Amino acid sequence: MRFAAIADVHGNHLALEAVIADIRVQGIDAIVNLGDMASSPLEAGRTMDALMALDAVHVLGNHDRCLIDRPPERMGSWDRPAYAQLNEKHLAWLRTIPPTRIFRDQVFLCHATPGNDDLYWLETVMPDGSVTLSALDAIEKEAEGISQSLVLCAHTHIARAVRLSDGRMVVNPGSVGVPGFSYNVPYPHLIEAGTPDARYAVLELVDGAWHVTFRHVPYDHEAMAALARRNGYPEFASALATGWVRAR
Repeated sequence: MRFAAIADVHGNHLALEAVIADIRVQGIDAIVNLGDMASSPLEAGRTMDALMALDAVHVLGNHDRCLIDRPPERMGSWDRPAYAQLNEKHLAWLRTIPPTRIFRDQVFLCHATPGNDDLYWLETVMPDGSVTLSALDAIEKEAEGISQSLVLCAHTHIARAVRLSDGRMVVNPGSVGVPGFSYNVPYPHLIEAGTPDARYAVLELVDGAWHVTFRHVPYDHEAMAALARRNGYPEFASALATGWVRAR
């Protein structure tokens, strides 16, 4: 079994196009998408059209849920501009997407953790704002009850793989569309990838063991940064342009 995992596209259609092209160059046909598809000040409608046309297995992210479970006035700053670009066809499709799925019997798919679409799993935010690898026992607790040998998650935009004590693997492929952001829960912190590349992962089962390859794909990130800047999101633009979060 060999397939690609994408996540956290966040309306960045140029990054998505580059990643899909790279996946095809690798000779991979099967794709899973771990959610957070549209929300951002970028091109939500165009991105959703591309994802809806893609032959992939999708799960719903927390930002996807926010687009369909509340009125626009209660949406966050990433969701409101995306919602304004979406039509009922996009929203109806999102309503059909489940929060978790099993892929080919051997892979568990979720957005953040199996039981919560808005919780960091492989990373922990410390009171001083530093972001560290979570403790193994905490990671394993969230994986209780999952029998699949591979668990895929997203949400933090950080590409990472963790092997559990029983041999199972938990993998975050990183973010296709947003290499950095700031957030204030549970403490103010930054997520920064350090490069503006689009990210995804290739997963392959060989002789009963999972092989994980993280791919970084260059694309016209300056065009997306310029769009974010024009739309009044300088911090977002900085992350897209550099992989670092700096308000300019």
